Amino acid sequence: MNMAISEIETKKKLNITILLCFFIAVIEGMDIQAVGVVATSLKEVFGLDKSQLGLVFSAGILGLLPGAVLGGYYADKIGRKKVLILSVLLFSLFTICMVLVQSYYSLLLVRFLAGLGFGAALPNLITLASESVIPKNRGKAVGLMYCGMPIGAALVALWVAYDFSENWKTIFYIGGIVPLLLIPVLVKFLPESKDFMGVKTEKLEHTTMLNALFRKNMRYKTILFWVGNFFTTMVQYIMLSWLPSLFVELGFSKQEGSKAQLFFLIGATIGTILLSYLIDRWNKSFVILMMYAGILTGLFLLSISIQLKMMYMAAAFTGIFMIGGIGVMYAFGSFVYPTESRGQGVGAASSIGRLGAIVGPMIVGQLLFLGSGTSMIFLAAIPCIVSAAICMFILSKKLQRV
Repeated sequence: MNMAISEIETKKKLNITILLCFFIAVIEGMDIQAVGVVATSLKEVFGLDKSQLGLVFSAGILGLLPGAVLGGYYADKIGRKKVLILSVLLFSLFTICMVLVQSYYSLLLVRFLAGLGFGAALPNLITLASESVIPKNRGKAVGLMYCGMPIGAALVALWVAYDFSENWKTIFYIGGIVPLLLIPVLVKFLPESKDFMGVKTEKLEHTTMLNALFRKNMRYKTILFWVGNFFTTMVQYIMLSWLPSLFVELGFSKQEGSKAQLFFLIGATIGTILLSYLIDRWNKSFVILMMYAGILTGLFLLSISIQLKMMYMAAAFTGIFMIGGIGVMYAFGSFVYPTESRGQGVGAASSIGRLGAIVGPMIVGQLLFLGSGTSMIFLAAIPCIVSAAICMFILSKKLQRV
């Protein structure tokens, strides 16, 4: 009887962990879209030119880089729960500050600091979700948590597509106040990872990041994981940043472009859950091949589609495998790294992926400046996906030998 009650209590804790992490992921997904959505308003309010507006976008992404590294590092030193709560507090406060600042440089600063918080939160969300279940269910747990990201982004895309808001500040009030109210809930109800609590303190304290990621039996796995993250995230951010604009380049309206992104994000939500479930049930190497084959097919379909309905279908299909693939990538981090270095491993890989997020949209902008057509943008992403596929396939084979 006592054992049955204990099992029920354990399941409740697991469900609470994934649910709370999911809500934070939704808020982070909203932030990914938010600045792009209010770009025109920011330009008018602060008197920004295109170059300055680009730096506002970059400031948030730049904050993600050290945030992910620091968040992952301290997750392995002082605990996933503590770092996650501090991260949520940081990005909540500075998201609210977006509506309070009155100068361009203050805007850059608050975007960077909010990005720092978002970056620190992600590796903790992944490790908490993955460590809340038994190893054979880690992919599903991470997928259920991470699907909050495309759902949050889709909510913002829906907001824009149907023109539900006239006040640009609203989205930042929501993105700041809601997680601030969530902090007391996290303090009271979010359990610390049992895996983390079970690792000896001495083992955690004396593991440097360099040794954790590049010791003899880990260095090749880390390099492969980093390259896979870099190129996959690069193409992901090309799609998130440029899909509406590329639709406009093809002669469709801005609203139709926003709807295309909505279809992309709906597909992303489905794909994140589906692929993360399959990574636990099927051969990992096969799922990796299927995932990247799906991304390549989606990019090809986008490059040849002409009619609007075909473009919507191609966008949804690409979202299934593109963002679903990112969910699989993060789930892989829980398999690649042991408990004592899992936060650092996932955090560092996430940071490397964010570098790709910076480089990708910049390359697209340059290609468009040089006169490349929209179909060429999608085709140019194909070599990046092939490179990521090769690295992740080799990594999956290495994990099978362990």
